[in-house]
Amino acid sequence: MTLSAAFEVRRGSFELRLAIEVAAGETLALLGPNGAGKSTALRVLAGLLRPEGGRVELAGTVLDTSAGPHLAPEHRRVGMVFQDYRLFPHLSALDNVGYGLRARGMPRARARQLAGQWLERVGLASVANARPAALSGGQAQRVALARALAPEPHLLLLDEPLAALDAATRMELRAHLRRHLTDFAGAAILVTHDPLDAMVLAGQVVVIEDGLVVQRGPVAEVARHPQTDYVARLVGLNLYQGRAAGGIVRLAGGLELATAGDGAAGTVFVAFPPSSVAVFRSRPDGSPRNVFAATVSDLEIHGGSVRLHLDGALHVLADVTTAAVAELDLVPGRQVWCAVKATETRVYPA
Repeated sequence: MTLSAAFEVRRGSFELRLAIEVAAGETLALLGPNGAGKSTALRVLAGLLRPEGGRVELAGTVLDTSAGPHLAPEHRRVGMVFQDYRLFPHLSALDNVGYGLRARGMPRARARQLAGQWLERVGLASVANARPAALSGGQAQRVALARALAPEPHLLLLDEPLAALDAATRMELRAHLRRHLTDFAGAAILVTHDPLDAMVLAGQVVVIEDGLVVQRGPVAEVARHPQTDYVARLVGLNLYQGRAAGGIVRLAGGLELATAGDGAAGTVFVAFPPSSVAVFRSRPDGSPRNVFAATVSDLEIHGGSVRLHLDGALHVLADVTTAAVAELDLVPGRQVWCAVKATETRVYPA
């Protein structure tokens, strides 16, 4: 049930070029900012949009070629969960789940029987007769998932399936979705903006920016070694590129950062987490080798701390306590000093 796809899509001035392979039992996460081309990719795989060039093959069946066949959506063994779920408002939860089975020619009684079993699997047997308007967001998501899985697709597409949920429901449904993806025999592709969704639900990640793949690999590896500012911000790291020699990385603007990577040479990335940035009102004394001036441009609550956006020779993110914000009077426009220990940095080839 492996998916193998390499295709091009042009829509006006926008062009998407994507090549991916997803094995049976594997979940791939597509990450990228708005407008990067993630949902366009799902539309191609679902058969809702024909690519201008390339080839899409699923479980030995050719779905698209540049000059050959284009298999219609209803003839593809593909299930899809949309961000807004798109349940049929006039059908009960049971009949929504059974819709795909009926569309494939299954008799109504058998389709309703299997749909009931799927509702039981997702813990919603009690709402079988309810219509979508009577369901909570979490219930609607599970009905949509059951509808996508009931026809036993070879490929499952998930377009921001948790984005419309509140934080508590999102956490519960993330664990629920992970169990179903673990049991799913086919290939799965998850589109998400949330790195936590990718880390919990997927094994591999492909990052798209402006229609091009900028990074791919195991989720943990991409999180450890981001290659673009977007990925670095996504996983909560400060990231810079420069030339390394003798444990020093010289950045484009001339600023030098002392690092723990004594053996690094040539063009490299240097990264460090916001939690490693110490903030002071005056230039600190002592051992930190990386000290630079900055100005507070913005503040935001981030988990249990406050994230500062600092501009100067570097744009830096720093996490501090609410007590530190009050004590140091860290308001927008405040000039501060930042310090980062060399041992807190991570250096890797660009």
